[in-house]
Amino acid sequence: MLVGRTREIDALADVLAAVRDGLSGVLVLRGEVGTGKTALLDWAAGAASDMRVARVAGVESEMDLGFAGLHQLLAPFLDGLDRLPAPQRTALRSALGLAAGPSPDRFMVGLATLTLLTDAAASRPVLCVVDNAQWLDEASGAVLGFVARRLLADRVGILFAVGDEDRPAFEGLPDLVVAGLTEDAARELLAAAAGGPVASRVSDRIVAETAGNPLGLVEFGGELTAGERSGAVPLSGPLRFGCRLAGLYLSRVRALPADAQTLLLVLATDQLGDPAKIWRAASQLGIGPEAVELSAVERLLTGAPRLRFRHPLMRSIVYHGAPFAARRRVHEALAEVSDPVRDPDRRAWHLAQATSGPDEQVAGELERSADRARGRGGWTSSAAFLERSAELTPVPARRARRLVAAAEARLVAGETSAARALLDRVTPDVPDPVVHARARRLEGDILFAAGEPAATSVLLEAARMTMPHDARPARDTLLEAFAAQLSGRRTAETAEVLQAIRSAPAVTGSEPTPGDLLVDGLAALAERRFEAAARLLRQAVAAVTAGQPVPCDAPQRFLAFRLGAGELYDDSAWHELADRWVARARDLGAVPTIVGGLGFRAFSQVAEGRFAAAEATISDARSLAEAMGNQSYLDSLANLELEVLAWRGDLARVRPLAAQLLRAADQGHAQRAQRVHKALAVLELGLGDNQAALRHARAAAADQPVLIYRSSPELLIEAAVKCGDRAAASAALEAVAPWWQACGTPWSLGLLARGKALLADDGDAEDAYRLSIERLRQCQVTPELARSHLLYGEWLRGQRRRRGAREQLRKACELFGMLGMEAFACRARAELRAVGEHVSADHVQRQDPLTPQEAQIARLAAWGSTNQEIAAQLFISASTVDYHLRKVFRKLGVTRRAQLPHALSAPDATAGQLAS
Repeated sequence: MLVGRTREIDALADVLAAVRDGLSGVLVLRGEVGTGKTALLDWAAGAASDMRVARVAGVESEMDLGFAGLHQLLAPFLDGLDRLPAPQRTALRSALGLAAGPSPDRFMVGLATLTLLTDAAASRPVLCVVDNAQWLDEASGAVLGFVARRLLADRVGILFAVGDEDRPAFEGLPDLVVAGLTEDAARELLAAAAGGPVASRVSDRIVAETAGNPLGLVEFGGELTAGERSGAVPLSGPLRFGCRLAGLYLSRVRALPADAQTLLLVLATDQLGDPAKIWRAASQLGIGPEAVELSAVERLLTGAPRLRFRHPLMRSIVYHGAPFAARRRVHEALAEVSDPVRDPDRRAWHLAQATSGPDEQVAGELERSADRARGRGGWTSSAAFLERSAELTPVPARRARRLVAAAEARLVAGETSAARALLDRVTPDVPDPVVHARARRLEGDILFAAGEPAATSVLLEAARMTMPHDARPARDTLLEAFAAQLSGRRTAETAEVLQAIRSAPAVTGSEPTPGDLLVDGLAALAERRFEAAARLLRQAVAAVTAGQPVPCDAPQRFLAFRLGAGELYDDSAWHELADRWVARARDLGAVPTIVGGLGFRAFSQVAEGRFAAAEATISDARSLAEAMGNQSYLDSLANLELEVLAWRGDLARVRPLAAQLLRAADQGHAQRAQRVHKALAVLELGLGDNQAALRHARAAAADQPVLIYRSSPELLIEAAVKCGDRAAASAALEAVAPWWQACGTPWSLGLLARGKALLADDGDAEDAYRLSIERLRQCQVTPELARSHLLYGEWLRGQRRRRGAREQLRKACELFGMLGMEAFACRARAELRAVGEHVSADHVQRQDPLTPQEAQIARLAAWGSTNQEIAAQLFISASTVDYHLRKVFRKLGVTRRAQLPHALSAPDATAGQLAS
């Protein structure tokens, strides 16, 4: 009975109504065991008779089997698999183990799931019901959370029920807490369960001690005798809800015949509920259908098409209430009936659970399962297999190697704390020096991921330990150490890292890898060997963008490539490197590196002035970082958000956020503080406060051995000239000019020409300004082009050349307006007024009428992409694309796609045209 659940039923009814109205609905029911979440899901499924309903329940013991829950949920829809686009079909088949294939992109699996469900909903609305979602395997939970966030106009509903456990995959989704019943409702339910009225003093006690928990009320009520209901017979002992309820279920199970108990244990152990498999396993134990009186177990089970327990608590009680020997025999039977070809991983897991002591054969099976899971991007599953494999490994050295591999998999999955705990289990005196060095390297990687300053020194030590055995991983570890040092954690270690790189032997018998080129290039840059540095870094980036495979399962290596590409001032390489790295990290399921890649993509978008796109990318990255619970990544993304706000000139939001970030940036995170000062320098230059801009520009470049991109020398040069400190500007230009020249890109050469123009005599400045504009037109860094127009216009006004000044300042004003750079636009308008031109604030797009996602969809549609292509790129459904486009058309006042390029005010649609 659903008593006292009007609020909850109304919320579920709203979800169903939205689905029937052509939209979508998602709701997460949260509450402790027994509050009635399963009953509410049953109500919703029953009320959705006009929909296709798919159900799945997470199982705690199956949390480490990748995509197991997703497979069960999608089973009713797999007849539509062949209609999916080829990349989605391949990814989903591989993830579900339906076909051998390459490692699936986790995001592509999510998109395939979204497409499969929304395609099915085109003919009939779909409702997905997920009970005990906190126990779904990590991969399934991530995919379903991904899908739930991207439903909009798809006639699909998803209902989750989760317990008290936190599950980041479902954080932020609409939720409803399901608590205990009110006293009146609890008494009503208790009386119904007891089959008659219950005396007040009896009901008061049960209601109070169960806190109105519906399951407790039903179970206690069903056990009351007539004397207990009336109060004539006192209730025995204190009612302890958890233990008493478990005891009630266990007593029911133990009252069954032995064969029935064994059958229930097989079902509790199998988790899939396939009746045919259950009976095959039972027959291995000498139990056939004729030996079990099915009516004896019907009270605990529900059937068709799969067998399952009526309440999830029953499964746990049946399994954990059975003797270990009985559980072991059942696992053996299930392993025997599991297909070693079609279901090798579940078979290996059952074999492992049936093994009580060291067994290298089973440990090897588990290690092979870990390899398959890793190939599917299931790093959490891979780690679980490796952990159990290590437990069964008889040889200490091999056991240590498997534990280290498990910790590495946890780290790639973004589970830093779990990786650290596993590493602690590897004894310090590992007999194998190679495994010891590998463990030390992993320790450094964990420190790096957690933002700990000691990462550089630990990675250096690991590189030295590895060097005598294998130069390749040693050099890779040096690259990670250099990345940790470059990230600003301990700049004093630069010399030590450089010395280690100089003394590292080359890898013989093979061509230099991108990592080799990168570490040598960054070392040359730190040593001011600019020509060699530029050559090596270009070769490293070109190797990656040309498709040469690079291991990107560690965020440190990505950071090193990000720094190397960033210092080259090559905007096209930024694009391609970020896209390739994100795609590769998604293939691997390496969440930390995906976050880093998205950060680099946003970094590139900011440089190009595509601020709305950058905000959308930062939002995507933040959702992943929050799911990992990694504060270090969240802080880095906050720095990126600050840069966006600074370029936009959003004074009200920049200063409080900057103050917050500066407080958080201690001496061990110098680079983060420097990035804050860079953003503040941008803001103050736009506002025209040159003294403040110079102060922040100096702080951004402080303690940098070489003035390069991260030092923002162009801001320092401009602010110093504006403040009349030509000596400081000349020193900065002299320091950075050789590097800008060595890079040789339109961007770097444009900045070099502008720096020279700012410091040139009147006779030479004009040619330098024109050269700067000419160079910057050849790349996509539109904000810098606009700033060159502004500075040229200001110089022309100082020369009393009002006509030329108006031309340059109008161009700057238009570009700043299209980019949404309010502070710089105000500065340009003030200059225009000074040369006698009336300017209204309408030049500036104060607020984009489109949301970031609408703007992305509109741009892609303007470039000719179909709804299906847009959906695939943005990981949403085609119907959601259509929904957003209708809103875009209405907001922009257009009626067809051909009108979008003209109507759009996004910088990559309009500012690029203005720039040319």
